[in-house]
Amino acid sequence: MKSGQVLLVDDDPLIRQSTSQWLEMAGFDVIACDRASDALTHLDEHFPGVVVSDVKMPEMDGLAFMQQARSIIPELPVILITGHGDVDMAIGAMRDGAYDFIEKPFVPERLVETINRACEKRLLVLENLRLQQDIASRSGIDGKIIGISPSIQKLRRDILKYAALNTNVIIYGETGSGKELVAQCLHEFSLRSERNFVPINCGAIPENLIETELFGHEAGAFTGAAKKRTGKFQHADGGTLLLDEIESMPANLQVKILRSIQEGMIEPLGSNKQVPVDLRIIAASKADLSVEENFRQDLYYRLNVSCLYLSPLRERTEDIPLLFEYYARQAATQHGRELRAITRQDLTNLQQYPWPGNVRELKNIAVRYAIDDTLPVADLIYPETAIEPMGGERDSGLPLAAQVANFEYKVICDALRQHNGNIKAVMEVLDLPRRTLNQKMVKYQIDRAQFIDDSKA
Repeated sequence: MKSGQVLLVDDDPLIRQSTSQWLEMAGFDVIACDRASDALTHLDEHFPGVVVSDVKMPEMDGLAFMQQARSIIPELPVILITGHGDVDMAIGAMRDGAYDFIEKPFVPERLVETINRACEKRLLVLENLRLQQDIASRSGIDGKIIGISPSIQKLRRDILKYAALNTNVIIYGETGSGKELVAQCLHEFSLRSERNFVPINCGAIPENLIETELFGHEAGAFTGAAKKRTGKFQHADGGTLLLDEIESMPANLQVKILRSIQEGMIEPLGSNKQVPVDLRIIAASKADLSVEENFRQDLYYRLNVSCLYLSPLRERTEDIPLLFEYYARQAATQHGRELRAITRQDLTNLQQYPWPGNVRELKNIAVRYAIDDTLPVADLIYPETAIEPMGGERDSGLPLAAQVANFEYKVICDALRQHNGNIKAVMEVLDLPRRTLNQKMVKYQIDRAQFIDDSKA
């Protein structure tokens, strides 16, 4: 398996041949050139490797070659091979953008090590470029529901299928998984898209106000009702109404919603007249409405014409790099910042984290990453000060189950870090049986290897 591609430039045939052979034995794919002008013909923005060039060459020396090469690929890693008397010049070249320099006579192992690091950097740049291009090329539903996992690809297909219908839909998903975004897409790609999309969070409105929020009221209908108010049902006429967290809706109001759906009419508070409404209802819920004790089954069957299920982020880790890049770049643009490169370790940390707050939590982390260029991803998702289970800013707004999961995850990670990945020590300090600890590590996708520091062994 190749370790990467190297464009080697040296006018000395013996050095060129021996270096090429050594690099090929080390696993690199080598393109060897005796002149800088020939080497330039191999470079374009998609060149996947790095450059190793001698400095002193006829026609075009290594420094001039580096400048021309980097004008083609601005972030191309260029490693310069220099003679003993050229060190000061090489240091100046590094200030001008050279990746590193190696002094003759060099130890081949050091050259291989330097090339490996440079190839890693180049691959990360190409991966970030690929993510940017992938996001930029997306249009329509692909630009709104972002991801490459099978579940997201199916979700996009189902949204387009159900959007073309005029049926009610229930969207199931954990907190922060994107239920409102899916509802917006169902509206946007439907024949109702020219009319209003009206979301209402049933769990965020006091019980004594939710009826007037939904159905409106006449002036004088109750104390404080100084003027007539149009409710959400009427505002959504011709369009789409999203009832988010519908599982929290009071039982008495469920009856009125059921009647409104059946008859296509609403009656504002304080009015004796019924008002016709034509709308599509989308319900969103964290709980399974078919078994929810406080939810009317007749209303459930009215709503449950079509169903969409949103997978939690921890079950589609292949989507995480694309989502993180999308939200981080969006935030960087909004705040006038230049987005720093996302490292391989950053991606590893992102994909190993269980994301109890799902996409909403990932978006918040991505925004913080974009606006504070001093913090690596690890410090954002594993803050040492976040061990307290309650009251932390990053857990605020999450349901109890998500906060408990987040706390368990952080405690286990902290114990593994403290005991250098020693499972037996973690079992003792947390007073957990081996089976329970293993189950939790699998549940939260915790990799013991990332907590082992060989220097402490």
